[in-house]
Amino acid sequence: MGIFEFFLIGIGLAMDAFAVAICKGVSIKKLNWNQSIIVGTYFGMFQAGMPVIGYILGLSFENLVRQIDHWITFILLTAIGINMIKQIFSKGQENHNDKIDAKTMIVLALATSIDALAVGIAFAFFDINIWYVASIIGIITFVLSFIGVKIGNNFGKKYEKKAELFGGIILILMGIKIMLEHLGILNI
Repeated sequence: MGIFEFFLIGIGLAMDAFAVAICKGVSIKKLNWNQSIIVGTYFGMFQAGMPVIGYILGLSFENLVRQIDHWITFILLTAIGINMIKQIFSKGQENHNDKIDAKTMIVLALATSIDALAVGIAFAFFDINIWYVASIIGIITFVLSFIGVKIGNNFGKKYEKKAELFGGIILILMGIKIMLEHLGILNI
């Protein structure tokens, strides 16, 4: 896996945070730069930290599952992507508020970064520098979340579902690509 794949995974993982950032932007009546920075920082830090935690957990089990690592990666990325797409069509509406205090933001950041933990577990089966990859994911998430707050404040909820759909599709395609590469069907 190269920087392009890591960049795409970063975008895919950031889409949940981007969608929630849009919702935050919608709910904030008078937006200032600091609020966008706070939202982006929380989401970026959690999205960067969770793959590292997942990676460490994955390394703990590496010897047990080395023979099926490509299947685990495929299943995790595909399941996360499908779940993101399913959430778009769920009937329940989330309650949105304009609070950006630590308690609110930690809950939101944790909720949007669980998928990054699973991806981190999958990363344990590749020869990668997890700190480099986590940095890419964190920076992408920060930037997209920062922008998401601004978009939400300016344009409302119009882009929320499209962002989650895009992120889900990217993760599914990455899972399929990894499986096809391992099976020798695709050599990129």
